[in-house]
Amino acid sequence: MGAMAAGAQRGRGAASPRGSPGLCAHPLLRQQGLSPCPACAPRRAGSRAAPGDAGGLPRPRAPAAAAGAGGDPLPGLAATSSGRSGPGPGSRRGPARGGAGTGWAAPFPRGGGCSGTAAERFAPWVEKVPLLPERLYPELLLRLVGLGTLGAGDRLDGAEWHQPGTGFRGAGGGLAAGVPVPGAEPVGDRHVLHGASVPGLEPHGEPPRLGRAAAASLAPQTALPAGSSGAHEPLAKRWGILAPNSLPPSLPQYRIVERMRSLGMITVLPAFAGHVPQGVLRVFPRVNATRLGGWSHFDCTYSCTYLLDPEDPMFQVIGTLFLKELIKEFGTDHVYSADTFNEMTPLSSDPAYLSRVSNAVFRSMTGADPEALWLMQGWLFQHQPDFWQPAQVRALLHGVPLGRMIVLDLFAESKPVYQWTESFYGQPFIWCMLHNFGGNHGLFGTVEAINRGPFAARRFPNSTMVGTGLVPEGIEQNDMVYELMNELGWRQEPLDLPSWVTRYAERRYGAPNAAAAAAWQLLLRSVYNCTGVCVNHNHSPLVRRPSLRMDTGLWYNASDVYEAWRLLLSAGAELGASPTFRYDLVDVTRQAAQQLVSDYYVSIRRAFQSHALPELLTAGGVLVYDLLPELDNLLSSHSLFLLGRWLESARAVATSDQEAEQYELNARNQVTLWGPNGNILDYANKQLGGLVLDYYGVRWSLFVSALVESLNSGSPFHQDQFNQAVFQVERGFVYNKKRYPAVPAGDTLDISRKLFLKYYPSALRRGRAGPA
Repeated sequence: MGAMAAGAQRGRGAASPRGSPGLCAHPLLRQQGLSPCPACAPRRAGSRAAPGDAGGLPRPRAPAAAAGAGGDPLPGLAATSSGRSGPGPGSRRGPARGGAGTGWAAPFPRGGGCSGTAAERFAPWVEKVPLLPERLYPELLLRLVGLGTLGAGDRLDGAEWHQPGTGFRGAGGGLAAGVPVPGAEPVGDRHVLHGASVPGLEPHGEPPRLGRAAAASLAPQTALPAGSSGAHEPLAKRWGILAPNSLPPSLPQYRIVERMRSLGMITVLPAFAGHVPQGVLRVFPRVNATRLGGWSHFDCTYSCTYLLDPEDPMFQVIGTLFLKELIKEFGTDHVYSADTFNEMTPLSSDPAYLSRVSNAVFRSMTGADPEALWLMQGWLFQHQPDFWQPAQVRALLHGVPLGRMIVLDLFAESKPVYQWTESFYGQPFIWCMLHNFGGNHGLFGTVEAINRGPFAARRFPNSTMVGTGLVPEGIEQNDMVYELMNELGWRQEPLDLPSWVTRYAERRYGAPNAAAAAAWQLLLRSVYNCTGVCVNHNHSPLVRRPSLRMDTGLWYNASDVYEAWRLLLSAGAELGASPTFRYDLVDVTRQAAQQLVSDYYVSIRRAFQSHALPELLTAGGVLVYDLLPELDNLLSSHSLFLLGRWLESARAVATSDQEAEQYELNARNQVTLWGPNGNILDYANKQLGGLVLDYYGVRWSLFVSALVESLNSGSPFHQDQFNQAVFQVERGFVYNKKRYPAVPAGDTLDISRKLFLKYYPSALRRGRAGPA
């Protein structure tokens, strides 16, 4: 508590007798002649400041107490002789206070550095980059922004501390950051790792922002907001993306990097892509930065980051300093990722501008590591093909010397980019299988394209292909597809897929079985053989908000799945003890039930449109009161299909009850609304025991009731009104705090058999009719 007591009175800061000079004193800045803050401009213009002068600003008040034990420049950090900082033994970051309008100042140590007050020189927030450890932020922030020392009573967000570990209150809304959801597909997904705004320290009064990079591992020693009301109500009441107070001592980034290298794997570190937070403009008002547009269905409350002009000198200063610090922390294998324009339209389509941007990113890498190799996603080229014409693609790629960039052809199994870019105009590329969006459940694959695509890419004229890759948004589904893709890396030519899948079934279950092999042959030719442009993003009516205009189309014959279901059940006597067999039986039964939901939806829609109330009541009743509860029972019989497991895995990393509640809220939000207002509703839909009954089932019940009421009253059904009503149901699920079992219940074989006997005859008749 000693460190926490410093600077406890308003209007006081804490200075350190020692500390590193800020960015103003860095040689890169002196070389560029930059003036990061108005307070330093007079000295750089030739005027001399008196000893202790604040550069024309009011002199800082005397410190209230020493900054941390032994005058440590930053509580929780111990300076070393080399200038690096590390966590001090047994130390914690102390809470701090102050900010714009508080009369608070944190002076530089004498001998150099910017001399304006922290409120005038330091932005109250900063967006953090994935994989950057929390203990590295303070030193990096000091060097980037020029805040030479932070006292124990100082804070970067203008908030008032009131109790360690319980939160803070004050004028600034809160210190917010993304929270990882254990067991989930990475929210910080590979599309906009740097392109969307990564929640970090937020500006006053603003809620946290979430791009698809939101769950990168962020600061573990930040505070949760205390209760308040009005404009600054707790963020938990608005949208639950908050930083944890702490993380386990062994941060996962270090463990992952260490394990990768022990296996001979090459690590990839994130580099500076040009994005900066709005606060930089307060510290460096002369910097040339432009605000980008919103991402997806998130407005600028949650996105719209700023992009530095590639010719602004600060681009190289920030980019090089950042990467140097990251290399100090993790070492390097000389490969770095950066994605400036993923799912965002560049400011100009001028090829010269695009080339300058990529060249600036690459120069910032080589400024820190002359051997740098840039690994870039190629998703943007197929995602916005109207913008990324050949001239624009060539310009972006050729801003980097040939051979110093590797492009991930991210969706090559469906939309290969190398074919229309002359093999990425000479830059090496990796043929990647994306396969899954959002971690959705649902049997799916493009096995023919996967089996032949990499070999075709190698034979492409002047091919620059250097490898294969897997880049799913979520795993733990469709194991067969990933087994196939990984095996192809060891092959010289495409596989005989029917023979391969028979051997696969035998290996998977530990014994040969004719029925199981036959089931897999059916699955191979149907659900796993989507051809053409196929996107594995489950749009089944089961997992989408109900309407009268839902897509029920399939790329395969539904009867193949029903027959595979029958064959797997018949193999249960021999293979029932196999855990992988039981998993597959749940998954195939789930797929059959998903198809049945679509069939009943078609019957419901047809009955409503023909004003046939009895038929509507019959189809709706079977769906809501039997099929969905039976499906929920099935999923609840296997540990890997439990909502309770999903939620408990999120709660398990919390260090307090408050954190546990917050983490659970995030886990619920991700698989449902994904955003405060359903911004990308059902994007990460899952089929889990508990979720089917209490989320999807309740939505369907409301939908059927609304249709029945419409026919009874003779009034039209209004989708907009239904959407408003069902949103309350969806939001209620996110916040209801109901606890779900994390242990399976019931016997998978018995439940699947019961469903089969009840629904198979009619299902087979429907399936033989072909896709709806």
